[in-house]
Amino acid sequence: MTSNKPDVVLLFGGQSPEHDVSCMSASYVYSAIPKDLYTVTLIGIDHSGTWHKCPLPSDSLDSDHSLEPLLISGPGITPHELFTSASHNEVIVFPVLHGPNGEDGTIQGLLESFGVPYVGSGVLSSALCMDKIKSKELLSAHGIPQVPWVSFHARDLDIAVEALEQSTLQFPLFVKPANMGSSIGVSKVLSSTDLDDAIASARKYDEWIIIEEFSPGREIEVAVLETGVVAISKPGEIVPGADFYDYADKYEDGATLHIPAELSDAEIEAVQSLTADVFSLMRCRSLARIDFFYDSEGAGWLVNEINTMPGFTPISMYPKLWQESGVSYQELIVQLLESAIKQ
Repeated sequence: MTSNKPDVVLLFGGQSPEHDVSCMSASYVYSAIPKDLYTVTLIGIDHSGTWHKCPLPSDSLDSDHSLEPLLISGPGITPHELFTSASHNEVIVFPVLHGPNGEDGTIQGLLESFGVPYVGSGVLSSALCMDKIKSKELLSAHGIPQVPWVSFHARDLDIAVEALEQSTLQFPLFVKPANMGSSIGVSKVLSSTDLDDAIASARKYDEWIIIEEFSPGREIEVAVLETGVVAISKPGEIVPGADFYDYADKYEDGATLHIPAELSDAEIEAVQSLTADVFSLMRCRSLARIDFFYDSEGAGWLVNEINTMPGFTPISMYPKLWQESGVSYQELIVQLLESAIKQ
């Protein structure tokens, strides 16, 4: 007998360096999807870009042990075969993909072309928020405060370094690839002697480079959930375990999270208001995590980055912020799926 339950297509893996993070996030998302309400199809995208229809694991969030990342195996399948196969069930895609070719509007455009509803922001918002340079340019144009920064293309390296030396930016600096997440390719630079190596590291991941001035402020993150109305979580604070909030801190439990962050009512109101403004300005949809620096004795609230598909691992800030607000992990996943159906 054929089920009439909506079918959730869980996309994970991908070609970006954040492939492993995606596989881990997707494992927990899969476990949280209530199987009495939805059927699930697992589609893993390998490093070459091939799509695979993967077998379903047996683990669940009721287990008393940590889940393993989802493995990519099984027969190959094309997007056309997947989305045009004979089925009368409603299909919802949850693209648990991070970084280029997943979080940058690429997958979103593909899904739009098939007319398939999906969790997350649309093509324009995904592309804008993934590109740190373009997002900063838009934020700057609307007077949204940020740390001082410069950007350049790799082909203009000599000119850019000279311009940087003549700029007002002060060391320490952060050198980043413009289109990457999870702090991959990011270096903290204490002096000009380390600048070339940092730029070379960033160039491994993108031809566009951004250099930002270090902020002494606290690292504060706020989650957004849109389910007909836009809900904004209490802020959380990250205290890095390393020199800065790097990949190991984010996914190996090296950082300390304070949820909620110790802030006054006025400070919470200010950052939540700024979060709503940024979410709207960047045309985000469904969910986002917006990261800030907060210097209470100096620059105040500074927008750092906008993440349209934040991590969903057990130590990820996004689900933890909603748990603090009374929304369980499973309730969060269901709300995201239901909001995608209503788009």
